[in-house]
Amino acid sequence: MKHNMTQRYSSPRSQVKMLTLLLLTILLWGCASNPQKKEPQPPAPEEQKPIQRSGMSLTLPPSQFSDALNSAEQSLAEFDWMQASIVLQELPAEGLSSNDATYVGYLHARIAYIRGDQLQALNQLKQLDYSGMDPALRYRIRSFEHYILETQGDSLASAELADKILRGTQGGIADAWKRSIWKNLERTNKQQLLIAFSNATDPQWRGWLALALINRQTDSQMQRELAQWRIENPGHPAAYPLPGGLDYLLASSIQNGKVVLILPLSGQLAQAGKAVLEGFLAAHYADSSAGHSTDELLVIDVGKFPSASDAYTEALREGASIVVGPLSKQAVADLAARPERPIPILALNRIDDPVLLAQGSALVQLSLAPEDEAISVAEFAFGRGARRAIIIRPAGDWGRKVDTALRKRWNSLGGTIASDTTYSTYDDYSNSVTLALSLDASEQRARDLRAAIGANIEFTPRRRQDADVIFLLSRNGAEARSIKPLLAFHYAGNLPVYAISSIYNGVPDERNQDLNGIQLVETPWLLDINSGLRAALAPDAKGSKYTRLNALGADAYLVQSNFLRLQSGADAVMRGNTGLLSMDPTLSITRQLSPATFDAGVLKAQQIY
Repeated sequence: MKHNMTQRYSSPRSQVKMLTLLLLTILLWGCASNPQKKEPQPPAPEEQKPIQRSGMSLTLPPSQFSDALNSAEQSLAEFDWMQASIVLQELPAEGLSSNDATYVGYLHARIAYIRGDQLQALNQLKQLDYSGMDPALRYRIRSFEHYILETQGDSLASAELADKILRGTQGGIADAWKRSIWKNLERTNKQQLLIAFSNATDPQWRGWLALALINRQTDSQMQRELAQWRIENPGHPAAYPLPGGLDYLLASSIQNGKVVLILPLSGQLAQAGKAVLEGFLAAHYADSSAGHSTDELLVIDVGKFPSASDAYTEALREGASIVVGPLSKQAVADLAARPERPIPILALNRIDDPVLLAQGSALVQLSLAPEDEAISVAEFAFGRGARRAIIIRPAGDWGRKVDTALRKRWNSLGGTIASDTTYSTYDDYSNSVTLALSLDASEQRARDLRAAIGANIEFTPRRRQDADVIFLLSRNGAEARSIKPLLAFHYAGNLPVYAISSIYNGVPDERNQDLNGIQLVETPWLLDINSGLRAALAPDAKGSKYTRLNALGADAYLVQSNFLRLQSGADAVMRGNTGLLSMDPTLSITRQLSPATFDAGVLKAQQIY
């Protein structure tokens, strides 16, 4: 019986460090018991608080116009730029102190940004710079400039500016800026890092760049070079601790361990489970063939057991040190309900309800959740100046879930929804687009006019003019290929269209010409960022519609083999095949995807990290 349920894959040595893993187990379990705890983040402009460093106050200087300035700040925090403009217009045109004039200029830059004119906002901020500026004002101006650069996707420039801001901060805010620097360096491609390093003259910035380049090395090289970097840069802000959870790569205790994969290899999810396994094994053997240590593997078909919990119990009997899987939401929920979890679990789906507390180890969730993509595409569009959106989505739970995630992030950034519509079938597409663009209202006005004058008149429908972006949240390419041409037919061909990766199944298709111009967020795996690993897959897997599950399997290996790094919490960052990976306080691995577009029917990266 056991022979039919399990397969064994072994190799010389393990990266699962048992003693430290035990500590991680305790720490992550503690994290799970308090999921509400928030990690500090670099403050958005409306959230900045006074901080102290070396006796230098970053509280704003006193002003006789403080009531008006505070009122404008409050309006901008609520994205009400019109009210803020009215308040600022009431200030005297002349006679303001240099501090007041600088603060007013900063607030005008905020207004320009909220309106979508990011170039004007950046230009206004640059004009405010002068020697002797009050530290509190300089902090706000630089923080806001960083915020704009980051939302635009200029990761290298935002990291360099964050390094400058870091030098005037301490405590939790300093930790947040260090985290921001590292994440942006991780988003930057290696060629940009090399060029920046060769041009860098400032020692601290050069140290950051050197560390980011070391992190692109293989594990064995990285361990040696990290230790050397720390010796050469003992006073660098990234030295203690190293960013991204890299400290745990320097742990010297290495013992053999056993990784047990619990996957569906029979039944309805067999093809999906096989794709995940192929990706995991491709990454595992790539490490092994490169001379890196790997763990002993055991594969269990969860379909051969009454429940995922029973499969987990079997993994315990087999001496597992960590479990990877299962894949379905139901199976993950089954493990989440266990009263005891003696060894940690890296689940490959995300359940909607909070993970229940259990005695023992953590349950970390890694998934291809479309909600992550909805958040990324909202940030992508907003960073390029869009502010008022039209949402077109399918009816049903999937469309509602993606829509909810997008709206939440869009609204938090300051975007608004001009209109929205849903569709159910092919016959709904044209009518849904008509409603979303308010063409029905335009046509009704024409009918009313014809009736009023008693004559037929020539008429061209006019779409609504208050939107500057369309979010097309289609479930698949067939839907998107049908709806995208309708937008041009209905006079909206000049509006940028954004989507998530569901519109592309990973298989080249001549019909994707109809998707030309759509901008989306996509997994790095399909943008050939790790083409060597993809090439290692079986020929029939490379063009499969399950290719993203190959990427999920490869990232499951990445996270499992670096599981100790998760002990650093929000600081842990990994450049994965499904996106830039980090962990939130609920122990879910979130993904930030890469921007791409369809050009001549081919998906092409806009920026790869």
